[in-house]
Amino acid sequence: MTDPAAEPATAGGPPIGAGPAAGGVRPAAGQPLIKLEGLQVHFPIRGSLIDALQRRPRGVVRAVDGIDLHIQRGEVLGLVGESGSGKTTAGRVIVKLTRQTAGKITFDGVDVSSLWGNKALRGYRRRVQLIFQDPYETLNPKQTIHDFVAEPLDVNGIANGGADREARVRASLEAAGLPADFAFRYPHELSGGQRQRVVIAGALAMGPELVVADEPVSMLDVSIRTELLRLMLDLRQERGLTYLFITHDLSLAWVIADRIAVMYLGRIMEIGPADRVIKSPHHPYTAALVSVSPTPVPPAAGGPRRTILVGETPDAAFVPSGCRFHPRCPLAFDRCKTEEPPMFDVGGGQSAACWLAEGGRSLPVMPGSPVRATEPVPTVAAGPAPAASITPPQTASPAPAATPAPTAPTAPTAPTEDPVP
Repeated sequence: MTDPAAEPATAGGPPIGAGPAAGGVRPAAGQPLIKLEGLQVHFPIRGSLIDALQRRPRGVVRAVDGIDLHIQRGEVLGLVGESGSGKTTAGRVIVKLTRQTAGKITFDGVDVSSLWGNKALRGYRRRVQLIFQDPYETLNPKQTIHDFVAEPLDVNGIANGGADREARVRASLEAAGLPADFAFRYPHELSGGQRQRVVIAGALAMGPELVVADEPVSMLDVSIRTELLRLMLDLRQERGLTYLFITHDLSLAWVIADRIAVMYLGRIMEIGPADRVIKSPHHPYTAALVSVSPTPVPPAAGGPRRTILVGETPDAAFVPSGCRFHPRCPLAFDRCKTEEPPMFDVGGGQSAACWLAEGGRSLPVMPGSPVRATEPVPTVAAGPAPAASITPPQTASPAPAATPAPTAPTAPTAPTEDPVP
């Protein structure tokens, strides 16, 4: 089923890959809309009865282990990382679905670290909303689209009467690119892209200022993904929205974000303007991610090398000493194994938590596998954000094979045996 409400990717509005001004709103200078300081989220490991009787110390999973982050009003910050890096947990803390273990959260100049409880959070959640990753699980199959969008209005007592309630629901659906006659359909009657638009409409109904988008397009086809990214940028322009865009796709973050923060095992490894992080990474982890990003640019002789990281992300319950990336880092040296590096300012608003970045130094050449001539160059091409990287490269069609010349028929030969019945 296709998405009838979707517009062509080139129709109207600025191009998706136009950089920080793509949404028509530049981040405001001054006080950030939200600021995280020393944020930690540790989950205790459940022990057995024997552990309790012997009073063994309980370990913790350090999902988020001390991050400092801020988002300016009107900005799109891309939070990138592998599965298990803690990026979703950080987003859940911001929308107050998970309690932080330590750290301070400031929203619009007000400390909301200890804000908790349904009544206390009612005003906060009107201004901060979450778009979940899976639209199939987000929607109640027994609810109509109208009831789903109207529910937060009823719970928070926002609408002033039935007419205002209906007007808000209709306006939210239209802002998400859905016609009004979708209101009384059920989720099973919609495509994946339409369901995600309904989820966006439910968030817009509250009139938020900050939207935490947790992998909002990861489950959708590439064509639908482009349309939803266009929608999010258009809403940023029309409503002045601020986004925390959580994704594991570095090239996708470059398409939509003003700044990119790269997260690994509960910590921020690198942060800075999107173009600088992609084109001039100062942390080996970021450089490795960039090296394996797809691009349609054909390979060049003696071109760049792909850096394949060895091993899996360590268990967050047993974080390595020193730099937590050193067991997989191809540039690690002795100091990395004993001392955890702070964030070093490398200029241009970019910072990296790597001893090699101390003093603003550039990374040495990363070791890796050579690129075969049939493979695309695994680096991000220079220029505006890589909208083309979303689409697989077109390859030339093979030349048709020559038609063989007809041969003269030969006379049939008599069978030497009777055919088998």
